[in-house]
Amino acid sequence: MNKKWQILPKISQKFREQFPEIPEVVLQLLHNRGLIGQTQIDEFLNPDYSQDVHNPGLFRNMSKAVERIFQAIEKNELIIIHGDYDADGVCAAVILYSTLKELGAKHLDVFLPDRELEGYGVNKDTIELLIASGAKLIITCDCGISNKAEVELAQKNNVDVIITDHHTVPPKVPPAFAIIHPKIPNETYPDKGLSGGGVAFKLAQALINEYKKKNENNNWEGFEKRLLELVAISSVADMVPLLGESRTLTKYGLIVLNRTKRLGLRQLIEITGLNKNPENILTSENIGFQLAPRINAAGRMQHANTAYQLLIASDATEAKELARELDANNKERQKITEKMTKEAREIIEQEKQKDAPILFALKDGWPLGLVGLVASRLCDKFYRPVLVMTKKGDTIHGSGRSIDEINIIEKLEKLKKYFEKFGGHPQACGFTLSDAKQLENFKKDLIALMAKDAAKKDLTPTLTIDAEINLEEINWELYDYLGKFEPFGQDNPMPRYLGKNLTIARVDAMGANCQHLKLLIKHNNGMTHKMIGFGFGDEERVGTNWCEALKINDKIDAVFEISVNQWNGNRELQLKIVDLIKI
Repeated sequence: MNKKWQILPKISQKFREQFPEIPEVVLQLLHNRGLIGQTQIDEFLNPDYSQDVHNPGLFRNMSKAVERIFQAIEKNELIIIHGDYDADGVCAAVILYSTLKELGAKHLDVFLPDRELEGYGVNKDTIELLIASGAKLIITCDCGISNKAEVELAQKNNVDVIITDHHTVPPKVPPAFAIIHPKIPNETYPDKGLSGGGVAFKLAQALINEYKKKNENNNWEGFEKRLLELVAISSVADMVPLLGESRTLTKYGLIVLNRTKRLGLRQLIEITGLNKNPENILTSENIGFQLAPRINAAGRMQHANTAYQLLIASDATEAKELARELDANNKERQKITEKMTKEAREIIEQEKQKDAPILFALKDGWPLGLVGLVASRLCDKFYRPVLVMTKKGDTIHGSGRSIDEINIIEKLEKLKKYFEKFGGHPQACGFTLSDAKQLENFKKDLIALMAKDAAKKDLTPTLTIDAEINLEEINWELYDYLGKFEPFGQDNPMPRYLGKNLTIARVDAMGANCQHLKLLIKHNNGMTHKMIGFGFGDEERVGTNWCEALKINDKIDAVFEISVNQWNGNRELQLKIVDLIKI
């Protein structure tokens, strides 16, 4: 699909003169991220854990939650940590389990739902099971804010519930004993963009701070910092904004991850080959494309307990076996996702949906754990909100992904009469229909809502570009500066540049199916650079087989990211193509 290129406004001469020591191309990036003051720039480029991480006590309900947890530990009550089945929810559960265990909790267990059996969030049957098991305190992580009825059931049976979550807040929140959530009404906590793991970490931090008031132990600072690698994985995996406190936590988490003592993560790093990285530096990209997908694969293909056991493993042999299992799950996940995406695309095309304001695909027996991935791929391809659904017996479960311009969870909230349960974010949702026979009515009503919204908006996909750049400006000094912008992620994307009037000196096809494009390009001054376009030889994916369409001496404009190609101890700058046009 053709994208509209939007170059962000150039910085002013006055702004350049304010910071003469910073290269103009870097100043442009800072300005694009809204960083225009000296303090803002310093905090962004040089985050300081001691200064930029907020006091967890700023959460309104934090002291109440901390007091109740210590009471449960002292009374030896059964505490259940209720996590979620994705990387964010699993990491959050490990953070709380590790902390409570270290604080002396003896009667402690973790429950992670089965995606197929229990679905997203807190389940009524689960609450009844936990009540029967003798639980006196349930602490949710990365879920719970949408589960009013389930929390009411627990509280009526004298089981207190502490919710830690970050998902979209419904109009009526559950009557929990305490809610730790940065976005609930009247919450004064300054950072609203924490992941589920980030919120769990703030509770862990508050518990540690309270314990330190009464006990002398110099090891707590090290323990707290070691939790940050889990916060980093959760933040990148769940695509929360990597600005403010989340950026600081993730930046320090990457430092911890690069020196991890966690046996499971060591084995996962080894099985992905990341330990062979010549620079031996793990980045947010490594989390997003290598580590998090394997952790997520457990909950998608089998059960999240495999990922949980990996992250708490204390035996090297067990950790190695679990890492292998996750890697195998991930490979199977990739294969099945490809097949499902093809089938879903065919459904959309056969039903002539492509110009509709929202797209639907439903098939009996599709694995519930993969429908969200398929929805994401189709959303990217068609640039429309997409719901992908699977039917198990008489029940329809679905997952949705949306574009920046349309808040999908807001639309579902208006149609909640159709749901047994639902939840999510503005751009991602999960749901279960209460009556499969109402599917067509649900689709009709949602299309009407979407059409009304879409009519007011330009839904042409936009590719935002940080700046136009000359090839001679691309050097190792610039690349090293870009390293200070790590961790990249939501709201702090990898910088994208526009190179204009580039002449092609060489064209090659790469990959087993010649699906990747490799170019040698030169600018007006004769300087050359290598460019790589992953998937740019796949006509079905990008609309043109650029490996065949481009010839030597052709001229192109290209949007790209600056990366490094490393092999046999060598390294060279490489430009990774995001989009291109022939001129």
